[in-house]
Formats: sequence, structure tokens, C-alpha cells
Amino acid sequence: MYKLNDAEAEAAETQTWLEFAVKCGYLEAEVARPLYELYDRILGKLAVMIRQPEKWVIGEKGTR
Repeated sequence: MYKLNDAEAEAAETQTWLEFAVKCGYLEAEVARPLYELYDRILGKLAVMIRQPEKWVIGEKGTR
């Protein structure tokens, strides 16, 4: 579960750096936009996994 929270934080941080890169002129908005949207989808999937871990966690042998 902690790893999912870490992944969620890292994905959100990446979005922040994408915004920063565009504002500073390091990256064109047209390049950053699809990357930002991809990270939105990733964050959505992580949020579902965090809210419903029982669907994603592999149990001990024979318990699933």
C-alpha cells in the first residue's frame, strides 16, 4: 500500500515538473500536454488501486 502512495506522489510531482518546465521555457506546451494527460490517467489508476486494494493485492498461496 505504501508503494502505491509513493507512486501517486511521484506521478503528481512529475506533473509539477512538467508545468515548471513549460513555464521556464524548457519544454513546449504541445510536448508537455500529452505527458501531463498521461500522468492524469496514471494517477487515476493509482487512486483506484489505493481505494480498492483488495482487488490488486496478491494474497498468500491458497487465499485467493
